[in-house]
Amino acid sequence: AALQNLIAGYDAGTVDHAELLGAQDAASKDSIERMEATGSPIVTDGEQRASSFATYPLTDTLAGTGLSDNLAGDGQYFAIFDDGHHRQLPRLVSGPFRYKTYASDYLSKSLPYATKPMKQAVIAPSMLSLLYPLDGEIDGYPREQFHDDLCNEAERDIRQAFAAGATHVSIDFTEGRLANKDDPRNPWTGWHLLDFFVELNNRVIDRFSAEERQVIGVHTCPGGDTDSVHSAEVDYAELLPTLFQMNAGYFLIQVASEADKDHVYRLIGEHSRENANGIPQIAYIGVVDPLNPSVETPEAVRDALVRAANFMPKERLGATDDCGFSQFSIDTKPKHGSPDHAREIAFAKITNRIRGVSMASEVLRL
Repeated sequence: AALQNLIAGYDAGTVDHAELLGAQDAASKDSIERMEATGSPIVTDGEQRASSFATYPLTDTLAGTGLSDNLAGDGQYFAIFDDGHHRQLPRLVSGPFRYKTYASDYLSKSLPYATKPMKQAVIAPSMLSLLYPLDGEIDGYPREQFHDDLCNEAERDIRQAFAAGATHVSIDFTEGRLANKDDPRNPWTGWHLLDFFVELNNRVIDRFSAEERQVIGVHTCPGGDTDSVHSAEVDYAELLPTLFQMNAGYFLIQVASEADKDHVYRLIGEHSRENANGIPQIAYIGVVDPLNPSVETPEAVRDALVRAANFMPKERLGATDDCGFSQFSIDTKPKHGSPDHAREIAFAKITNRIRGVSMASEVLRL
């Protein structure tokens, strides 16, 4: 909550940038130390330096302070959530398109605090493709030129994260499931863009070697902001067969909050590929739900993984959290009571996930 207040102060002009950066640094250090204490073999800084998982390359804060050149703040909604709130993207007004901030800019500041390997998340080019107007073209900047520039920037984002020291990079692709919703309140969802999204993301992923792609992943979920979702009603059968056409080495898939988990496990087993252009695809299934304040037991985590192994090769099975615990800097976590209480719950969930994975490994003899 203190960091949220400082970001609000920065937006209001009452907090200077140096003070905000100092608070973000302290929050990142705390996140790394607390995540290492869970026993996790790979850690992150909790993206405490990013105000939004979706727009970190473009602006300093979710409110639009520091918005980069060539962008206006009145873009389309990328998601409208079940509780009625929405999240909005900027709008591209002219070319060329360039990132203002790269994930490596954050990672390089956090790595000195870590004693374990670090993973870095990046935004999918498919999400940022929605910066370009749906209809027509920007004068002097054709859509295809934008896509070329976007893919170049997305590739650079990933490469720089590895160069900075990340052992794994995961691509946030929450818009994948939403692309099948056809929400009349949100025009882009009616354009049936899933195949295009996957093709665009592959334009970036396929620039990497097989060895590199083994540690490039893709995350999918039905959203998770202010303890609400945007596309949980979309059947995974409409997403997963296409999702696994991306030539990534691993996938982080929300499952814990699904009503019919066996249905999802079965789809993963049927459609994840043993050979995706030279590499096997590992499925990390969600075993804890960040939107539910109830902390899963290690035994529940173990049981979910053992059950999933009935539907997919256990050698290509892993565990993750359903979604990020808070992807936006203004998330109040209403079901949890407060952001600070939610933070305590998050680390408790991660701790039990790690313990449950160890228990499942013993059962599955891995």
